[in-house]
Amino acid sequence: MEFFLEADMRVEQVKERLKSCCYGDSISCRDAALFEVAKAVLVREKLPGLTIQLLDQGDYVIRSVTSRKRRQEQQDRFTDRQETVLKALEKVLAHCEKEGIHLIGFSDDLVAIPAHLDDGTGLSAEAIDLDTSGVYRGAESHLT
Repeated sequence: MEFFLEADMRVEQVKERLKSCCYGDSISCRDAALFEVAKAVLVREKLPGLTIQLLDQGDYVIRSVTSRKRRQEQQDRFTDRQETVLKALEKVLAHCEKEGIHLIGFSDDLVAIPAHLDDGTGLSAEAIDLDTSGVYRGAESHLT
């Protein structure tokens, strides 16, 4: 269902209105300060599945926020947050290439070496061991 918050509503009234909503409901308002109050209530009360919309005078949505519960169970795919982290990692790797850094994996170690010193062996006095926080595992490491 859709609900509208009047500009003169108090915080307690906004809280009551949002708590009475059901998953999938939309709540609209035209006042930016009231929109911020509704967002804060949405987060503080942990009300999943509600959409808060700030409308302009022509009833166009100019800002919108939808609450959702973070999935806790393991799934057979990456979560949205994990996909965001992977995209950030890809950007970091692109920067490594741009800056002339090669990454070389040795069993459970990952090292960085200046590209112009990489002769293909990955061995160089300039190679630096990277702290991978335990997330890197060489493909061969589980075979032995």
